[in-house]
Amino acid sequence: NSSDLSPSFFVLASIPGLEAAHFWMAILLCSMYILAVMGNCAVLFIVKTEPSLHAPMYFFLCMLAAIDLALSTSPVPRVLSFYWFDTREISFGACLVQMFFIHTLSAIESTVLLAMAVDRYVAICHPLRHAAILTNAATAKIGLVAMARGVIFFLPLPLLLLPLPFCSSRVLSHSFCLHQDVMNLACANTTPSVVYGLTAILLVMGLDAILICFSYILILKAVLRLASWKERLKVFSTCIAHVCVVLAFYVPLIGLSVVHRFGKDLAPLVHIIMGNIYILAPALLNPIIYGVRTKQIQRRILNLI
Repeated sequence: NSSDLSPSFFVLASIPGLEAAHFWMAILLCSMYILAVMGNCAVLFIVKTEPSLHAPMYFFLCMLAAIDLALSTSPVPRVLSFYWFDTREISFGACLVQMFFIHTLSAIESTVLLAMAVDRYVAICHPLRHAAILTNAATAKIGLVAMARGVIFFLPLPLLLLPLPFCSSRVLSHSFCLHQDVMNLACANTTPSVVYGLTAILLVMGLDAILICFSYILILKAVLRLASWKERLKVFSTCIAHVCVVLAFYVPLIGLSVVHRFGKDLAPLVHIIMGNIYILAPALLNPIIYGVRTKQIQRRILNLI
């Protein structure tokens, strides 16, 4: 029952009894990661080379693609190394850095999704003022604010874990490092870390989710004032892609939080699957959603093929 004030490593989680299947799990994970990288790189390339897509909505989409690339790349190569080469140990410093990038990039993505909701609100409810409000300069400033917001709120998370002692058991619940997972292994009072982590999530992801819902309430009110159902469906169809992207981000996030909070007795497989869905689902689904819903992107993809 010894503890160490400066732990040298943590042990990534494996699925008891399924060690022999790690190779095939890695093949599946690697395939999903490659598809996510190709899809998001295609979005970045198409928006960059297509002048008709040089608008705030597509600049936000580029930000989303870049964030998804970074968010999936932070843990996936290390996870593949674990599955293929059985390198289960991750150093304490690398774990904290990985944790910082995962949580910070998630916060940045949440802010960008809120900005995209505001873009849809202005485009539908105040179309004549859209070009004046959401200029290219304003879009760039929103991107910088999103980055600063993520770093400011989530940089303290690893710093709060640095002075904590850790027990002899250092086996994580996932194949990568998350704040709550690492914090649960500490042999000390973690109340400050718990309180700050919950506060940061509520003030960033929680507040963003509320404001996104409020934006769509205003959008629905504006849409319902239109004369015909055909016009209503046509206008609201411009929001369907964004709604799907919001669900692709928030549903895995909420599911992972529920598993951490109430799923302590669940099988390790559930924790690992939920974690992998959280880091890969948005990056994999977002290019597909916008590729299907955006005709300009469809045409460019077909031309490339």
